[in-house]
Amino acid sequence: MNNKKLFFKTSKLGFVLGAVMLVALTEFAGYADGQNAGIAVQPPVVPPAVLSPDNYVYYPSYGVYFNSSRRQYAYLKGDAWVSSPEPSGVTIGVLQASPSVRMDFHDAPAHHHAEMVKKYPKNWTAPGAHQERK
Repeated sequence: MNNKKLFFKTSKLGFVLGAVMLVALTEFAGYADGQNAGIAVQPPVVPPAVLSPDNYVYYPSYGVYFNSSRRQYAYLKGDAWVSSPEPSGVTIGVLQASPSVRMDFHDAPAHHHAEMVKKYPKNWTAPGAHQERK
């Protein structure tokens, strides 16, 4: 006994109409997705660069400044200021062993050098530093 009941009768015409409607609906859905819907991609949020202020140590015996933030030495070469990863005319070890003063300015040494030379002459030593006697 076959108790299958169909909800609707199918014919070739019904099948063709159903297929046309299905194609039309899928194309409309594709058109809507292509034009109105989509994925919005936001550019990545990049935090602003954290810039540390320029901090200088001055070596009066050599007229050289060390910028600890940039890891560069600044000094006069003729009439021009030079910035370099190594000081000129002295090794880093000798420079670091010489008297030094931490500066309280954070801009270019060129703006303060005349004052620093007067305040810290080449033969300057830190107060309380042990001086060698000859």
